[in-house]
Amino acid sequence: MSAENGAKDGTITNLPLFETKPVRITAGVTYKAFAGTIFLGILLILLFRLTNIPPAGQPGRLAWICMLVSELLFSLYWIITQSVRWNVVQRIPFKDRLSLRCEEKLPDVDVFVCTADPIIEPPTLVINTVLSVMSYNYPTEKLSIYLSDDGGSEFTFYALLEAAEFAKYWLPFCKRFKVELRAPAAYFERNLDFRNESPAFAREWSKVKKLYEDMNIRIETALKNGGISPEVKEKHKGFSEWSSKTTKNDHQSIVQVLIGGNNSKYVDIDGNKLPRLVYLSREKRPQKPHNFKAGSMNALIRVSSQISNAPIILNLDCDMYSNDPDAIRDALCFFLDEKQGYKTSYVQHPQRYHNLNKADTYSSKAGVTHKIELAGIDGYGGTLYCGTGCFHRRASLCGMKFSQENKAELSSAKDEIQGTVEELEEKSKLLANCSYEDGTDWGKKMGLVYGCPVEDIVTGLTIQCRGWRPIYYDPPKPGFLGIAATTLDQALVQHKRWCEGLFQIFLSKYCPFIYGYGKIKLGAQMGYCVYLWWAPISLATVCYATVPTLCLIHGIQIFPQVSSPWFIPFAYVFIAKYGYSLFESLVCGDTFERWWNAQRIWLFRRISSYFFAFTDTIIRQLGLAQMTFTITAKVVNDEVMKRYENGILEFGSSSVMFVIITTLALLNLFGLLWGIKTIFMATTMLEQFIPQIILSGVLVMVNLPVYIALFFRTDEGNLPSSVLWRSVVLASVASLLPVL
Repeated sequence: MSAENGAKDGTITNLPLFETKPVRITAGVTYKAFAGTIFLGILLILLFRLTNIPPAGQPGRLAWICMLVSELLFSLYWIITQSVRWNVVQRIPFKDRLSLRCEEKLPDVDVFVCTADPIIEPPTLVINTVLSVMSYNYPTEKLSIYLSDDGGSEFTFYALLEAAEFAKYWLPFCKRFKVELRAPAAYFERNLDFRNESPAFAREWSKVKKLYEDMNIRIETALKNGGISPEVKEKHKGFSEWSSKTTKNDHQSIVQVLIGGNNSKYVDIDGNKLPRLVYLSREKRPQKPHNFKAGSMNALIRVSSQISNAPIILNLDCDMYSNDPDAIRDALCFFLDEKQGYKTSYVQHPQRYHNLNKADTYSSKAGVTHKIELAGIDGYGGTLYCGTGCFHRRASLCGMKFSQENKAELSSAKDEIQGTVEELEEKSKLLANCSYEDGTDWGKKMGLVYGCPVEDIVTGLTIQCRGWRPIYYDPPKPGFLGIAATTLDQALVQHKRWCEGLFQIFLSKYCPFIYGYGKIKLGAQMGYCVYLWWAPISLATVCYATVPTLCLIHGIQIFPQVSSPWFIPFAYVFIAKYGYSLFESLVCGDTFERWWNAQRIWLFRRISSYFFAFTDTIIRQLGLAQMTFTITAKVVNDEVMKRYENGILEFGSSSVMFVIITTLALLNLFGLLWGIKTIFMATTMLEQFIPQIILSGVLVMVNLPVYIALFFRTDEGNLPSSVLWRSVVLASVASLLPVL
C-alpha cells in the first residue's frame, strides 16, 4: 500500500515516525561466548603476572610490576569497551510519514554556524556551510541561520554579505533542478556529464558557477589587500561596527540581521522568501573570560531567542557543510513522533569527512566508532553530543528538566519580527555582552557547560541526567561532511585537545559514574568511559612499547616461554583481539590497509597525544597551568595535499610529539636487532625471548613510515635531522640504563 493510500484510510496516522532496530554485529550469543573466552584469557594472564613476580633485588622486578599494572589497565579498558558492543541499535526515520502528517505544523528551526579565525578558517569555507543550510528542502519562512564569528572579523562579515546576495541565485537553482549537494564549492568541483542534462540546466549551471567564482574572487581579494574597500563599506551600515581599535579579543557585541523582516528585498530571483540570516560577534574583553566555543553557543542561544526562538536548533562547525537537503526532516521524525518524540533532547549525526584519501592515512573515518561504539552507547540512551551535526530541542539545551508536559512544546516559536530591524539588533546586542551572564546559571545549569575543552560531551551528559533521551542517527547518506586532518601534526594536536577535555571530565564532578549515578544506565556510564579513559590507557601503551624491548636488550625475560602453557593465554588474547578488530573493521566497510593504518595511528596517538594529554591534565588539576584552546587549521598547501592524496604520512616539523614517536620507533628497532643478534649467538635463548622479539617486530612494522621519513625521504614532509639526533640520543640512553 502506498503512503498516500494509507493516509486516506487512516492507517498512516498510527504508524511511528521512526523505528529502532538491533544491530546483530556483536549482540549475538556467539560474540558473547567469544568475548567470554577472551575474558578467561585475560584472567589467566593476570594470574601469571601475580604468581610469578620476581623476588626483591632481582633485575626486572620493577619492569614486571609495570607490565602487571599495564595489563590490568588494558583489561579494565577492554571490559569497558564491551559495554558498547552488546546493545548496538540502528535508528530509521520515515520522512514520508512526516510530510503527510506534519507538513502544516513543521516547527521553526534555527541553525548555528560557528567560526573563530578568518585565517585558519577562511571565509569562503564558512559561507559554503552557510549556503548549504540556507538551501534545505524546508519552508524558508521557518528557517533562520546564525553565523557566530568569534574572530570578530569584518572579512567574515563581508563574506556573509556576499553569500546573502549569491543565495538569491543559488537557492532557486538548487530547488529548480533538485540539486542534492548544496554546498557550492563541493558541487562545482564535481565533474558533470552535460550530455545527460538539458540545455536550460547547462546555461543556468554556467551562470551560477560564474557568480560563485566572482564572489570568491572578491572575498579573496579583500583578504589579500588586508581590508574592505570604502565603496563596499558604504553599501552596508554593518561595517560601522568595526574601527581601527577593534581586535579579535577586544570589541563590542555586533549583531546584524542581513536577511529578515518584512522588507520585500529579502526574496530570491523567483520572488520566494529567503531564510533569515544573522551575523553575530559576541562582545569580548581581555579581562573577561569568553569560555571558547561554549560561550559562543550560549550567546547564540540567547540572541536567537530574541529574533526567532525556534524550538529546534542545529549547530554546525564552519567546516562541516550539509550533505543532505532533507537532513532537517529526518531529524524531525525523532522529535515529532507521537509516542516517543517528546522524550528526545537531541539528534546527533556522526562526524563524516569529504576529503578522506583512499588509505584513510590518519584514521579519520572511524568506521567502527561510528557504526558500533556510538550506536552501542545509543542503545543505553547515552548518545554523546559531539559538538557539530547535532539537532537540539531548545528547551533541553536551556536547562529544562524532562517532563510529560513537554509534548506540545515544538509547536511554539516567536512571531515575526516586530519593530524595525535596527531596534531588534540593539536589543540582541545586550544578550551577547560579556556582563550578561554574571550572576546567572548560564554555563552551569543553562546552555553549554563551561570549564572544559570538550564542552559538548559534558553538556550532553548533563542533558541526559535531567531525564531527556538523545538519539544517535547514522544515515546511509551522511547528513554533514567536514574536513579531516591532512597532516600528522594536525591529527595529533586535535586529539590531544579532545583527550585532555575527556580526561578532565572523568576527574571532575561530571564523572559519569558519579554525576550519572542513578540517572543514566550503567552501560551508558561505561560507554562514556571508552573515550574518557583515552589518557590513562596511554600509560599502559607506552609501557608495552618500551619495557619488553628494554628487557630484551638486557636479556631479561618478561613473557612466558613458548613451550610453557602460560604462553597460550597471551597468544590467544593477542590474536583474538586483533583478529576480531580486523573483522569488525571489515564489516564496517574498511579495507585491510585502512585497518592497518588505524593501528598505526592509534599507537601514535597513545604514545604522544594521549600521553601528553594525561600529563598536562594532571598538571592542570594541580593548579599549575590554565586551560587553553587550539583551533586546527583547515588549509594546507598543494604539496602537502598531493602527499596526503598519495597516502604518505606528513611530518615536516620538530614537534616534541614526533620526537617521542621516533624515539620509541628507534628503541624497538634497536631491540629487534639486538634480539636477533643474541639468538644467533645463543640459539638456546630463542624460546625464552621469542615473544619479546615478535612484539618488537610488530612495532617495527607499524613504524615503517617513521623509518622511511627519517632515513630515505627528501621532501618537506620528512622528519627533520633535529628530530633524528634527539631521538637517537634518547633511545640510546634508554637502552643503556639498567632495567630494575
